[in-house]
Amino acid sequence: MPGKILDRYDHVPVTKENLDWAELITLDLGTYEQPGGKEKLVKQLDHAVRHVGFFYVKNFNISQEDVDRQFALGREFYALPLEEKLKYHNADDLARGEYNGYRPAGHRILGDGVKDNVQVYNIPKFDGYHERQQPPVLSDNIAEIEAFSRKCHTEVVEKLLRLFAILLELPDEDQLVRDHKYDIKGEDHLRYMHYAARSAAENEKVGGLYSPGHTDLGSVTLLFRQPVAALQILNSDGDWKWVRPQDGTITINTCDALTALTGGLIKSSIHRVHTPPADQAHVDRLGVLYFARPNNHVILNPIKNSPLLNRLGLTQNVFTELGQHLTTEQWVKARQTQQQRRHEDVKVSKDGKYTYGEKTLEIIPGLEAKIYN
Repeated sequence: MPGKILDRYDHVPVTKENLDWAELITLDLGTYEQPGGKEKLVKQLDHAVRHVGFFYVKNFNISQEDVDRQFALGREFYALPLEEKLKYHNADDLARGEYNGYRPAGHRILGDGVKDNVQVYNIPKFDGYHERQQPPVLSDNIAEIEAFSRKCHTEVVEKLLRLFAILLELPDEDQLVRDHKYDIKGEDHLRYMHYAARSAAENEKVGGLYSPGHTDLGSVTLLFRQPVAALQILNSDGDWKWVRPQDGTITINTCDALTALTGGLIKSSIHRVHTPPADQAHVDRLGVLYFARPNNHVILNPIKNSPLLNRLGLTQNVFTELGQHLTTEQWVKARQTQQQRRHEDVKVSKDGKYTYGEKTLEIIPGLEAKIYN
């Protein structure tokens, strides 16, 4: 049942500019339970996850009303005074790789002295291991937030994991689902994310970017329809393409942990957040996202019982080549610790190339994060 009554969330109009949009497939999850439906979806998915790492899903059994309630909750949280939001922020926790709760804008230097313009509020999944105090506007609606979080997992994540298992020819299509159980300790989380509009002068200093090109660290990321155009993906030809907001869809991207488990078969999508087009550049951008990750105990080695991976010789990944056999918990902590570094020595050239200082991008010895410009 809905908690506190909130004003309706009204999405801003989409851009009227003629942008260079990415061509992405849309999976109709309404066909998932039909005879042969999963196999048809896998055929449709195959190229997208191997070469692009981005696609849409529709008919995912979460109503637009429920989605808009989450946008409204995010709006209400970010409307709180900064001093109230800071009660849920701990800089020392961030430095240790603990990312749940609030991160204010300006925590990091994006480049050339310009601070980042993004606020983040992460709500961990409700697995009983991440009890946290929430601000009243969220705690008053916590049952609704939990129901939404669980639906993201069961209605979207688990279905995609079964499709991936069929693609990998695993003997049991629930094998990956068992490695991503909602009620087992893990680092999945729901996120409200707020990008504040910046001046043209500041945007120019950082190459027109809100966030440089990167990959996500988990299994899949769900981005609910966001009408402020800003997300861009790097396609297989090396070109940045805009991701179009499509009605009634979730944008999905595949991520590092899934790449590790599949020996590189499933691509970790490369994406960035660009300054919105001119007719939206003045608009703050609010996002609702769900990040799914393997359970904390799962070792991120390539899956051994995949006939497909074995036929292709995909039996190593970037961790095992270094002699590392990281659990998800170890990987998340290492990657988040790297991501939260203050980046005070980042330089941006006039053509938008980012240069980072020594050790800034090191995740573990021998492995650095990649930033794509």
